[in-house]
Amino acid sequence: MAEPAAGVLGTPGERRAPVVPAGVAALREQGLAVLVERGAGAGARYSDEEYAAHGARPASRDEVLAAGLVLCVTRPPAADLARLGPGQTLMGLLRPSEDPGPLRAAAAAGATLVALEGVPRTLSRAQTMDALSSQASVAGYKAVIEAARAYDGYLPLLMTAAGVARPARVLVLGAGVAGLQAIATAHRLGAVVTGYDVRPEAREEIASVGASVLEAGGLDAGGEGGYARALAEDEQAAQRAALAEAAAGFDIVICAALVPSGPPPLLLTAEAVDRMRPGAVVVDLACGPRGGNAAPAVPGAEVRTPGGVAVIGAGDLAATVPRAASEAYSRNITALAAHLLDGGRVAVDLEDEIQAGVVAAHGGRGLHPALAGPDAPSAHGAATAAGPGEDHGSP
Repeated sequence: MAEPAAGVLGTPGERRAPVVPAGVAALREQGLAVLVERGAGAGARYSDEEYAAHGARPASRDEVLAAGLVLCVTRPPAADLARLGPGQTLMGLLRPSEDPGPLRAAAAAGATLVALEGVPRTLSRAQTMDALSSQASVAGYKAVIEAARAYDGYLPLLMTAAGVARPARVLVLGAGVAGLQAIATAHRLGAVVTGYDVRPEAREEIASVGASVLEAGGLDAGGEGGYARALAEDEQAAQRAALAEAAAGFDIVICAALVPSGPPPLLLTAEAVDRMRPGAVVVDLACGPRGGNAAPAVPGAEVRTPGGVAVIGAGDLAATVPRAASEAYSRNITALAAHLLDGGRVAVDLEDEIQAGVVAAHGGRGLHPALAGPDAPSAHGAATAAGPGEDHGSP
């Protein structure tokens, strides 16, 4: 019997690598030969020669897609998904709730689909596999750097011969992993930072990383599993009104509120952004195909409102720090692979809490609700509060 193989697959337009050269050893320890698509690490400046030096074999895309275990960052194109079949497992940030058709077809063809979005985030033994958190941390850091780039002043207090420059006032909406990293980074750079979240436990975390807590609207929306509960329509209206009033007093607003498998909550309306001063900056980490936290945000673009506010749609920020993001993601995906592998082959056990969360399809059928059929509901009810949610920058 041929040695089981893991294929490391690049995704067009994606700069992160699924596995870095140093991560090859973790796969080989599981009894796998490792094939790496030529150029798969180039976006993060890992050469094919580095992979080979760590025991991997550079290979064509066709060879990688024929491996028993195929590792990716974000979902491969539909044409690649159509080539998967029985005995193969695809593992990555697959976004099952978004455009599920190609994934359903791969599932029907017999491929096992493992979506890292489903890692149980409150389970301590799964923390090393939590790619959403690792990528959100990168995105939260980079959000502050992007804000500083677009801002027309200093972040820290500076005393110069020409006078005193006051520190920037930064508001972070949503205190999940990305939001807390943004708070910590802005604080280290010398800004005066305020955080906002509707969950009581998150307010304690905001204070723990050096920020004051914005009490806007008096909402308390703690829910199950660390997520915020869905807000009623009147609560949403009260939240937006309170945030509009508060945001006008800040120089930079970083939006980092996402929800599990649903559209992100709208926190800043166009009118709220218009109330901010000219030169202010809004960075929306939730901005993507399903909307964002800030109404004027455009995915992947920086726009300036008629009032002079820079609004940055930054849903893919982790990919703009590809080296650090790849190193973290590589540790996540190799840890999850080790948990699923037995003798070099994926052994699905849906009684296991981690596998029950991540295995989106197996045995010819979809297990994730979005893949179970054309009329299946999304995996989770969409919350509408500023909470941690899926908390990712790119996936």
